[in-house]
Amino acid sequence: MKQERAADAVAVQHDAEAKRKVVNRLRRAHGQLAAVIGAVEEEAHCRDIVQQLAAVSKALDRAGFLVISTALKECLNDPEAEGTPDQDELEKLFLTLA
Repeated sequence: MKQERAADAVAVQHDAEAKRKVVNRLRRAHGQLAAVIGAVEEEAHCRDIVQQLAAVSKALDRAGFLVISTALKECLNDPEAEGTPDQDELEKLFLTLA
């Protein structure tokens, strides 16, 4: 019984940590996108705009892959849990970002 409670606590803590990481990445992307908008409005050099767009894209991709990674871990830890995506759904989500 104590092991189950400890496992539940770790799962909740893990979810909170994963959520924090995803939110941080999205906030970073949000700031980078604001910089891109500012650069376009200020008619910055196209090189600078494209570099900033690439940074935004990479930040969003990393956030997406982190979401999928978290889902994979949860699926491996408790494959019978309600709402757990199956292998085909996870593969489709992963390929959506590829």
